[in-house]
Amino acid sequence: MERFEYAHPSTKQEAIGLLGSNWNDAAVLAGGTDLISLMKQYVVTPKRVVNIKNVEGLNGVRSTAEGVTIGALVTMEELLEDKTIRSEFPALTHAAEGITSPQIRAIGTVGGDLCQRPRCWYFRNGYGLLAKDESGKSLVPEGENRYHAILGNNGPAYFVNPSSLAPALIALDAKLQLVGTKGPRDVSAADFFVTPKSDSQRETVLQPNEVLASIMIPASSRGLRSATYEVRHKTALDWPLAAAAVAIKLEGGKVTAGKIVLGHVAPIPWQAHEAAKELTGKAINDGVAASAGEAAVRGAKPLSQNAYKVKLAKVAVKRALLAAAKGEA
Repeated sequence: MERFEYAHPSTKQEAIGLLGSNWNDAAVLAGGTDLISLMKQYVVTPKRVVNIKNVEGLNGVRSTAEGVTIGALVTMEELLEDKTIRSEFPALTHAAEGITSPQIRAIGTVGGDLCQRPRCWYFRNGYGLLAKDESGKSLVPEGENRYHAILGNNGPAYFVNPSSLAPALIALDAKLQLVGTKGPRDVSAADFFVTPKSDSQRETVLQPNEVLASIMIPASSRGLRSATYEVRHKTALDWPLAAAAVAIKLEGGKVTAGKIVLGHVAPIPWQAHEAAKELTGKAINDGVAASAGEAAVRGAKPLSQNAYKVKLAKVAVKRALLAAAKGEA
């Protein structure tokens, strides 16, 4: 780890003023579960670390007529303990439950989960975000790619988005508030994530001089049936191999609207629009849920070692839909 300046602001404006115009100037520290590892591995070497743990207005879960707002510094444990989240948005609770480490639940934050960097081993070992060799050729298609993308993987990015909460938040139509030098701006959870085209770009629209302040789930998502289902190699601390979050509106036992979002299978949380459309007017049962799973991975292009993820994604969609329809929390 290289030397760095340490700052400990108490207000949003003070924190923003300590950030810079490029990513090497400063890095934001919240829970630190990702940043510290990146710094130890020399993947990122910020000149300044800005600790926002004591910044006012970034904590707490608040429910209003407009919806439910989650502060970016809310920990996974606090999210799990919140009765409103558990009763109204079970997909989010399911996703947080998948993070089984007591330590990470205690210090890892909602904002940190959304902003964490890819877990791609090429990236973590210094080959850059797009994992290229010295000649500029991608190492992934012919290399160790068992955990890489099966959707949205036409290149140059092959990593998978690592967020546990993003698929559920997108399915619930959440919005994120970013605060920077020009003031606050709202971005939909779906539009927050982008696929970079170069190593100098990032995986989100967050700018170097901005802070993720809060996440708001609109009141219109109350009453939806939602669920998240993840498939892991082991139930101990591990990132999912595939995941699916769903949110559906039922009237008379039939779907009138819905969203299906896949996680850990593409560089961004992957919205299966066509699969969701196929649910309209149908009652959720084993056959309908299985068909939706098939539709969700239509167009998948597995790499040399990760074709197994196609089946896992199908199963995740099916089981998430069945759980949502039953109202399982």
